[in-house]
Amino acid sequence: MERFLKRKERVEIDIDNLPADPGLRPSIWSYDVNDRDGVRRAYLLKGPHQPKNHQFPQTTIGNIARRFNSKWFEDFPDWMEYSIQKDAVFCLYCYLFKPQEQVNTSKGGGDTFVGEGFKNWKRKEKLLSHVGDHNSVHNKARHKCEALMKHQEHSISALWSSKEEKQKKEYRTMLTAAVDCVRFLIRQGLSFRGHDESSSSNNQGNYVELFQFLANHNEEVKNVTFENANAKLKLIAPKVQREICASIAAETLAVIMNDIGDSYLTILVDESRDVSTKEQLAIAVRYVDKLGQVIERFIGVTHVTSTNAITLKAAVEALLAKHSLSLHRIRGQGYDGASNMRGEFNGLKALILKDNPQAFYIHCFAHQLQLCLVAVAKNHWQVKHLFEMTSRIVNTVGASCKRNDTLKNIQREKILFHLSSGELDAGRGLNQETNLHRAGDTRWNSHFQTLISLTKMYASVLEVLEIVKEDGIHDQQSVEAGVLINAMESFNFVLTLHLMIDILGITNELSQALQRKDQDIINAMKLVQVSKQRLQMMRESGWVPLLEEVSRFCNVFEIEVPNMDSKFKARGRSVRKCEDITNFHHYQVDLFYTVIDMQLQELNNRFSESSTELLLCVTCLNPSNMFSAYDKGKLIRLAELYPADFSMIDLVSLEHQLSTYIIDMRTSEEFTSLTSIAALAKQMVKDKKNVVYPLVYKLIVFALTLPVATATVERAFSAMKIIKHRLRSKMGDAWLNDCLVPYIEKEVFDSVSNEVIMQHYQKMQSRMQSL
Repeated sequence: MERFLKRKERVEIDIDNLPADPGLRPSIWSYDVNDRDGVRRAYLLKGPHQPKNHQFPQTTIGNIARRFNSKWFEDFPDWMEYSIQKDAVFCLYCYLFKPQEQVNTSKGGGDTFVGEGFKNWKRKEKLLSHVGDHNSVHNKARHKCEALMKHQEHSISALWSSKEEKQKKEYRTMLTAAVDCVRFLIRQGLSFRGHDESSSSNNQGNYVELFQFLANHNEEVKNVTFENANAKLKLIAPKVQREICASIAAETLAVIMNDIGDSYLTILVDESRDVSTKEQLAIAVRYVDKLGQVIERFIGVTHVTSTNAITLKAAVEALLAKHSLSLHRIRGQGYDGASNMRGEFNGLKALILKDNPQAFYIHCFAHQLQLCLVAVAKNHWQVKHLFEMTSRIVNTVGASCKRNDTLKNIQREKILFHLSSGELDAGRGLNQETNLHRAGDTRWNSHFQTLISLTKMYASVLEVLEIVKEDGIHDQQSVEAGVLINAMESFNFVLTLHLMIDILGITNELSQALQRKDQDIINAMKLVQVSKQRLQMMRESGWVPLLEEVSRFCNVFEIEVPNMDSKFKARGRSVRKCEDITNFHHYQVDLFYTVIDMQLQELNNRFSESSTELLLCVTCLNPSNMFSAYDKGKLIRLAELYPADFSMIDLVSLEHQLSTYIIDMRTSEEFTSLTSIAALAKQMVKDKKNVVYPLVYKLIVFALTLPVATATVERAFSAMKIIKHRLRSKMGDAWLNDCLVPYIEKEVFDSVSNEVIMQHYQKMQSRMQSL
């Protein structure tokens, strides 16, 4: 009888996406024997899962309510892990190297001190007893972990090479040069590999070419690289490039996570498709650092297979867990307003609020502003007609390179003519070459730029359309150009064009200000109020200046200006159906007043959050005008909105602390001149008032963590288009993330030394040579 041995099929392991929560990890022995050391190294490089900022739940033991003490992480920083999912403590060393026969697989593959979690151990003595003597299971596992990470020191090749200090020095020189090359490519967002990296290739790719360039200009590097290096240790392989990049990303994130510490967070989330049509979810965090500064940091992008809220929440939780951040430490959510993100019942916002009711949602102010000014304005027929005609003009003029070049040449000649006649001023930065900007629904201020460019190039655009009308290859092109010329030369078009430029111009600077990383919620609300006031002022006294400006424009381009006292005749309507109104009434009331009123009404509706209890309470922290907005009752109510952070005892203490705090603030010169909550936080830390008034400072921190805009994640997607473009469309998700993190967070990336990167690279796997 024949016997067949079924070989277990090896499953490919994604080292970059191993389960972070120890309670969700499979047993180390369930991995293929060839993968175990790689998995062990990945976990040891990352370190134990220690969510220091988690709100640890209480468990009643007997008559005593106990919970995990996060200070134990400081006592056992190398091996203690906490599972949020199972509310249990695990040992990293024992998980990685505890003998298979001693592992209780019913505990989720890890090693807890007891199967039920916390029930029989809540004291530090239990942790110490787990460590045991020098010959305990724990210490044996620890020694194996240390040996694994120092494997190169025990290998035969390393023992041989260690006798030669010269080889170590040469290897360090070569690795430093390789890291410098990767640093440069990441910082500039350039690709690494080439189509053909062989020695006979004319272009071996940016990394190899840059490495060769560095060697050619540095004799020390040249003596240890390429033909002068060990055939198996040249540091030019694609795997080496990716591992150095992964080391850079990991250490950059380590600096960010260390800065976050146990701070309260706001998550900023957005989704977009990359060039390969894969849905990517970008996540950033907003927090207040130890100096009282508001910081926003990008922490990663992850691929999601679906855009439904449940999948998005799972992706957010996985990325936070990867960095030992807890969902329960979140005090704010910021999205761009997509329905699957902000849905009241089934959106990401609602799912997170179920787990954490204190994760208050704030709709991105900059997005709301643009939605008000553009989307709502398009509900008016004449404004809709303007944007439709503008889009067709841009498409027609920019339909070919020939037309683009013609437009630029015509505009250049006009500028030269006006310069020679003295109508334009010459100077550095003036009269730059420009083109018609194409508007995009998801690009802030793009509509404003489109209308401005059309106004500046009005005559040149008309000339190009005349050329298309006369010389159009197809009749359709000629007809289209003729329709556009008629539209542009109408008073309706010119008036609506100037009206929308004025309206969008009112909020252009405000929109840019709302996207600042250090902007606080109070200033953001004030900026919105400023835009409302300016729109109201324009409604009351802006009609006459607008009409005069439009009339001058029409006179220059010989466009007929209708008599405002004459009866208005609507196009496409019979005389019997026309309303008996004058041109003045139509343009002032039906267009000017109506469009502005629509804007004001929508601003009031979309920024209804400004009247909610949360934001009304937050305004009481504003230090402007000698803390004139201070209201003790509302600040206590603000604290009550965060029940997990302010106990009943804290609320009583806060009431007395606020009374002392306001007297202190109003009698100190350093604080009476402050104008924002962000400045208040910095000054409190500087004068150590955050130690004197810890509960008040906590309220200030909560106010500052509330998100104003999602600009950080928007910039991440802009960066993604630079990193992952058409020629790099096949780059993997981990490779993309590793390139994005240091590229976006250049300030943090620059603070990471080469030595730290090289040490991380060395520990990723066994190397032929030690440093």
